[in-house]
Amino acid sequence: MENEKINIIIVDDHPIVIEGIRMMLNSQPFFNISGSFTSGAETINFIQSEIVDIILLDITLPDANGTELCREIKKISPNTSVIMFSNRSERSIIMQSIQNGASGYLLKNTSIDELVICIKGALSGDIVFCNETKQIISSPSQHDLPMPRLTKREKQILQMVAQGKTSNIIAEELFLSPLTVDTHRKNLLQKFQAKNSTELINLAVQQQLIEK
Repeated sequence: MENEKINIIIVDDHPIVIEGIRMMLNSQPFFNISGSFTSGAETINFIQSEIVDIILLDITLPDANGTELCREIKKISPNTSVIMFSNRSERSIIMQSIQNGASGYLLKNTSIDELVICIKGALSGDIVFCNETKQIISSPSQHDLPMPRLTKREKQILQMVAQGKTSNIIAEELFLSPLTVDTHRKNLLQKFQAKNSTELINLAVQQQLIEK
């Protein structure tokens, strides 16, 4: 690899971000940006016919979840190192990415020096993190509590709460009493340790139990 260029592709839904990363990496003599894509489908299509050493992969894409796409990429091209490159700083997402085969997780405020070090580390087989990601991993926040176990009814009501439905409307649609619905809502707040419905929905989205 010393005498060969490292083939890198950048996957992000913002072209301006891609251009910024491209400019940073082009300053390194041994890096070759062999492609840049804004969707998961384009990425999969490319790696099926091209050799890629490193993929810098965003979490949020128009047609794919980055953590799931990472697992798909590793099935197709096991020797490709995938480094997640995202603004998302939730510990649960970082750990899920590593479980799905990512070689590292960097935040987008990472410096060029740190990015280069992490790319080289990933190529050597290391799991790499920027300094900020290391701090997040070592210091779990209140939003990184274990995923609560929900009953089928609680999941149903959680989704309806996220849709903005009141207890009375939920009660009518599920043929329950408003009191029963309120009891389920209180149980959900307790399980998520949330102060209100807004915090409950945000935590459920972070845990990928519902979509906004």
